[in-house]
This record gives sequence, structure tokens and C-alpha cells, in this order.
Amino acid sequence: MNYSENYYDTNDLSDEDLLETFTPASEVEGPKDIGEFEEEELERLKQTGIDLTTPDRTGTFIQTNSSVQKCDCESPGVELLPITEALKKYDGLKDYWWKLVSAEKDTFTREADQELDNGYFIRALPGEKVIYPLQTCLYMRNENIAQRVHNIVIAEEGSELHIITGCSTHPHLKSGLHIGISEFYVKKGAKLTFTMIHNWGENVYVRPRTGIRVEEDGVFLSNYISLKGVKSVQTFPTATLAGPNALARFNSVIVAPEGSDIDTGAKVILKAPGSRSEIISRTISFGGRVVARGHLVGLAANIKAHLECQGLILAEHGVIHAIPELEAHVADVDMSHEAAVGRIAQEEIEYLMARGLDEEEATSTIVRGFLDVRINGLPPELNKELQEVVEECHKGM
Repeated sequence: MNYSENYYDTNDLSDEDLLETFTPASEVEGPKDIGEFEEEELERLKQTGIDLTTPDRTGTFIQTNSSVQKCDCESPGVELLPITEALKKYDGLKDYWWKLVSAEKDTFTREADQELDNGYFIRALPGEKVIYPLQTCLYMRNENIAQRVHNIVIAEEGSELHIITGCSTHPHLKSGLHIGISEFYVKKGAKLTFTMIHNWGENVYVRPRTGIRVEEDGVFLSNYISLKGVKSVQTFPTATLAGPNALARFNSVIVAPEGSDIDTGAKVILKAPGSRSEIISRTISFGGRVVARGHLVGLAANIKAHLECQGLILAEHGVIHAIPELEAHVADVDMSHEAAVGRIAQEEIEYLMARGLDEEEATSTIVRGFLDVRINGLPPELNKELQEVVEECHKGM
């Protein structure tokens, strides 16, 4: 196994222990519909990028524990189904199901394969350009449960789709386990923007396993935002750029409070000529531990790829571990990386204080600028929404 695919284990519980510790979500009854959600739950979802009041949505999917409360789509160019229904409708999704992630990869993939709760199936039809984002929510409402989901997203040839997915827990929930398998297929000339916002409880374990395939002239943009406390996250999506001029860009913004252990990153395999990739991360430790990984593999000529990791440590016991890897198998490649980790420079704080801010205001201003999530290539309305989510999250920091 490649070094980049090995996770650090700083927790006392083994993978098997985790599964035994938590009750399967299917054994816990959830709400029958979203009308049962309390006001504080709706506010929690809003902080996770899920707003049930806005009309500017292509569709909405909400799963609580193992049951689906809402699954509707306004656009005739997009198909949205619970994954259990899609498996029946499309005879097991034989061309897509467990093709990019192996069901035998580890303990968690085997669990999701054998004990599936649900998940979503999203398909943008050929040539469809969907203006408004589609929102999905994977929500854990009960204490000490294990939620196991599997998602399939397909952007057919020439289509364009934006997805905002919020993963969250009840405001008073402290502990749980989320296992999420996701497989993304971006066909020729398609563009898929996927923004994931995590808002977990302080003792929640999160185990996503993700595979992406991008064909000729396809574009995959991934934005990952986690600004609140969580016990442990292990995620390392792998994208394969299989067609000429394919593009994959991963952007992550992560805050690790004390007690959090976040092991994240991405791997991109550039197999086709002219393919391009960027992996960019911004991390802040307030006493937690962050491992920021990036692995670029160049297998074809005339590819271009870049890794960038910037980290701030704002507490005495914080840890940020940047692991950039470049792997070139041919001569005609352009691959680079840069990483920087440290504290806020005192002169920056003094500069702002000289202009009327106190030390706390100056520090906060610098941190907000560091966590700026304006990302090239996003439509203006989606960038605006990301800014609003970050502001909502800041309220609870």
C-alpha cells in the first residue's frame, strides 16, 4: 500500500471496535418528515450550508439516520433518487457501483457494502446546464449511532452540475460514527462542482471513502470545509484523470479545535495527456491535529499539477503535518508543491493594531483572511453562499 494511503491512528479504538461501539442507524427510528425538526436543528443545518427556506435550489435530499425525509428535484435535467431506489431502477448500477472504490478496501467499506443504510443517486442528463445548486444532507439525529451511506453522482457528457452537501449532527449530539462511500463520474466535457461542509459533534468519527473518474475535457471541482470540532476524520479521495485535458481541483479549509484529529488530503492520477490538477489546503490548529496530504501522480506527457498547503498554529499544543508527494513517470511533466506552517507573524498583528484594532480583533481579521474560501472557477452565487456559510460557522468558533 502506498504511504499516502496509510492513516495515522491516534485513537484508542480500532476500526472493529468503532463498529461495535455504535448502534446501527437502521435500528434507531428517525423523524417521518422534516416538519419534525426543531428550530435549533434547522439553524444547525443552515450553518452546514443546507437552507430549507430558499427557492434557489435545483433539488433537495435529506437523510436522517437511515431514513430519507425529503427527495425532490425541480429540474427535468437532473435525476435525484435514494440510492436504494436507484439500485432497483437500474439493475444494481452495474457500471458504477463499487467501481471507483473497492468494497474490500478496509473495514468501513466492507461495513457499508454489507449493511447499507441509504445514500443518494444524482445524475445530470447529457448536455444539461443546471444553474442552481442541488443540496443534499446526511444528518445524524440520535446519540451513538453508526450511519452507513453510499452515494453515486454522474455528470453525463456535456452537462454541468453544482452540489452542496452538508454532513451534520443534532446540536446536542456528542458521539457517533459516519461511514460515507462516494463515487463520482464526470463524462466527456462535463463539469461537476461538489462542495462538502462538515459540522459534526465533538466525539464523532468520520470515515469517507471516495473515488472520482474524469473523462476528456471534464472538470471536477471539490471544496471541503470543516470549521468545527470533531473527534476524528480520515479521508483521502482519489481522482483519476482518464481523458485528455481533464481537470481536477481540490480545495480544503479546515479548523481543528483541541481534541480534533483530522487526516485529510487527496490523490490525483494524471493518466491522460494535457490533464491538470491542483490540491490546495488551508488549515488552522487551535490545539487539534491536522495531517494535510497531497499526492500527484504524473503518468502522461504535457500534464500540469500543483500542491499547496498553508497552515497556522494558534495554540501551544496544536499539530499540523503537511505531506506533499510528487510522482512523475515520464519526462515531459510540470509538477510542483509548496508548504508553509507556522504562527501569525507578530508584525502583522502590530500593523493592524497601529490602525485601531485591538489584538483580538487583529488576530481575528488575519484568520478570516487566511480562511478566505473564494475559489476560482465557481459561479458567483455559489462563492457568495460559501462566504455566508463561513460567517455562520465563525459565530460558533
